[in-house]
Amino acid sequence: MENIVDIPKFLNDLLNKQYGNELKNEIIKGYKSKRITSFRVNTLKATDLEVLDEIKNMGIDCKAYSDIPHAYIITNGTAKDFYDTKLVKDGKIYFQSLSSMLPPLFLDAKEKETILDMAAAPGGKTTELAAITNNKAEITACEVNKIRAERLKYNINLQGANVFVMNQDAKRLDDYFSFDKILLDAPCSGAGTLDLNNPKNIKSFSFELVKNSAKLQEELLKKALKILKPNHEMIYSTCSILALENEDVLNKVLKQFNAKIVPISFPNLPTLPSKIDGTILVRPNEYFEGFFIAKIKK
Repeated sequence: MENIVDIPKFLNDLLNKQYGNELKNEIIKGYKSKRITSFRVNTLKATDLEVLDEIKNMGIDCKAYSDIPHAYIITNGTAKDFYDTKLVKDGKIYFQSLSSMLPPLFLDAKEKETILDMAAAPGGKTTELAAITNNKAEITACEVNKIRAERLKYNINLQGANVFVMNQDAKRLDDYFSFDKILLDAPCSGAGTLDLNNPKNIKSFSFELVKNSAKLQEELLKKALKILKPNHEMIYSTCSILALENEDVLNKVLKQFNAKIVPISFPNLPTLPSKIDGTILVRPNEYFEGFFIAKIKK
């Protein structure tokens, strides 16, 4: 049986209430797992074959994660082995968790569409959207924090992505803005990514953080639905597995805008039961961070 004292009591209680003891223990097991290192080939700069050839020459093994396009898992190395390589310095690959590669896939972004990434730094999902649309969509990336916005710009330039960056609070975007698609990967408590091997990670985690995150998420989702074009779709995602930041936020906001859930599914994911049918709750394990993903149509 897992040692539940490793997580704060409030989190233990929330997980017990939402999932029951058996699933809670599976989640805690995921928190204790050493997660694999994964990366995405940046198809704006290189092909998968070119990247794999370079990695082979480095003496490092990796394998494709076949359910996610251009996603690879390193089997005998770490991200540090790549830091001084041309693969990273030229922006040919981007180190990104498998879970965080999922939301852009569900957005179904197309060339020539206007797309907003509302909370974009450090830019993994933004540049993934640019690659998916072959740099032919009109992508705007919003980031409120100045330092994080600079990091976002750096990654966008390195990846060769065609993206307009706004260093602005997305909650305060003018309502005259209008987008075909919106990705809201909302700031959250990180309750899906907790690492019980890292005491600092747990020390900064609190119920106050969860409550404040939920308030911010609600405000961001309301703004997103105001500036999303009618009959168009958006993605709401977080790296939390708590209903307070996910299903509860959606249930509160969607009815105010007469918006509906568009059912989504994905093969071979470790999942948790969601309180809203058609949404995805990824259970943390050695391959995936805990993540919530919902597709919404206004």
